[in-house]
Amino acid sequence: MVAVMTMARRAPMGEARRLGRMRRALLAVLATVLLAGCHATTLTSSSNHTALEWTKVVPTGDCHCADGSRFNFWERKADPTRVVFFLNGGNVCWDATTCAMDGGSGRDQSWAFNLAHVDPSNRDGIFDTTREDNPFAGFSYFYVSSCTGDSHLGSAVREYSADLTVDHHGYANGTAAVDYLAANYPDATEVVVIGKTAGSPAAPIYGALIADRLPNAHVIALGTQSGSWPDSAAFGDTVLNTEWGAYRAVPEWARHGVAAAQWSVTDLWIAAGKHDPNLTLARFDFAYDPHATSEFTAWLPNPPDLLAEIDANDAIIAAAGVTVHTYTAAGALHQTFDDGKLYTTTVGGTKLIDWVTALVTGDPPANVHCTECGP
Repeated sequence: MVAVMTMARRAPMGEARRLGRMRRALLAVLATVLLAGCHATTLTSSSNHTALEWTKVVPTGDCHCADGSRFNFWERKADPTRVVFFLNGGNVCWDATTCAMDGGSGRDQSWAFNLAHVDPSNRDGIFDTTREDNPFAGFSYFYVSSCTGDSHLGSAVREYSADLTVDHHGYANGTAAVDYLAANYPDATEVVVIGKTAGSPAAPIYGALIADRLPNAHVIALGTQSGSWPDSAAFGDTVLNTEWGAYRAVPEWARHGVAAAQWSVTDLWIAAGKHDPNLTLARFDFAYDPHATSEFTAWLPNPPDLLAEIDANDAIIAAAGVTVHTYTAAGALHQTFDDGKLYTTTVGGTKLIDWVTALVTGDPPANVHCTECGP
């Protein structure tokens, strides 16, 4: 049975480098004071993981999931100068069929549209701080999950059927976590935004937002496994703009002069790179991950060539003058950065974990691309 998700409320939406960022930071603070719909405060804590102790942070104000339940994120306090801001993925939707969440995955609306199921204590990959080869072991962590079906980007209430209205409220929720980060980690010198799967397209936008708020920090935005999302104006206009309301939710710089009807996923990367050339952008993909674009067949060739989509999107971003450091691995696997595959994936003798370590601790590494990619 399809639950009704109707919501009545909506949220309103070198020295030269340092000075420029300080100016943008002041504008961002003012915009937050005037427009933000929710603010984060620590309310409860949890310490279920043997290696990590997590605190649940529940923002006040108009932060909520699609079913009206409270939005929250998780914080692991460690080094206050180095932070991982993890945008979890999953469960995007934009019509009565996709938002029904009954496609045989075992996950229904009650799973997708609230955060009762989220437990960061059982994560692996970057969250395994017992490993000596984990470059993030000493970092503080933010674990931000979406419960609004919109890749942390939405700001729209959509009635998809008589008994299904979904509040795509992800942008207000996600930026409440950004507010909390800026307020509680003002001395951060390194922030790594990692977007997982459906959280990946938002990584460059959130990376640039954080860089504006923390002008003395080096910010890296790493998107994982959304490289094959279609660079389609039809997809951008239908999903990003009309259904999710992301076009009007994000700052003007994130549109970078592109009309709503032409705005696409690659524009998120291009806009962030042009807004802040000091922002380090990076992307990881498996060449033929069948889960990465399973919802997007209407906007892809039939049959889709996912590796061709990845390579074409990279070329579009590069042609716009924006550098994205890339690692493309062979195969049709799924999930990596909260999974043990982070430490075992290797392409041409370069281990993924070593490439990530170089990205975080040194000069950005050379691009890595499989030659025999599968599927």
